[in-house]
Amino acid sequence: MYLKRLEAFGFKSFADKVVFEFEPGFTGLVGPNGCGKSNVVDAVKWVLGEQSAKSLRGGEMLDVIFNGSDSRPAHGFAEVTLTFDNSDWEMAKMLPLEYRDYAEIAVTRRLYRDGTSEYLINKVQVRLRDVTDVF
Repeated sequence: MYLKRLEAFGFKSFADKVVFEFEPGFTGLVGPNGCGKSNVVDAVKWVLGEQSAKSLRGGEMLDVIFNGSDSRPAHGFAEVTLTFDNSDWEMAKMLPLEYRDYAEIAVTRRLYRDGTSEYLINKVQVRLRDVTDVF
C-alpha cells in the first residue's frame, strides 16, 4: 500500500478543496515558507488518528478547522481523505479481511465545530480503532 492521494477541505490553511497526487517514488514536499508543507504532514497525522492538538501545532483540536480570514468566512468542519493504492496482493493480505479486495482504500476524518468527529473507510463510518487496525 502506498499513499496515492491526499484531499483536504477546511483543514488549517486549506480553505478550498486541495488534492495532492503522490506517484510511486515520491520523496518529499518542497516550497517556500508559509505555503502549507507542514499542514500536509499534519493532515496525514490527523487522519491516521493523532489525538494531540499540540502535536498538530494547535492549542485545541478545533484549531484544525479553517478559521476564516479577512476575505473568507470560517468553515463549519474540516475533512481530510487519504487514498492508498491497495493493488499489491502481498501487502493487501496483511489488511483486515474486509479491506483486502479493494483496489484503493480511502480513509477520511471529519471534525465539526461542535466537537463531534467521525472516521470513514471507503465512505463507511468506522471507529478510530478500525483505522488503526488497517495500519
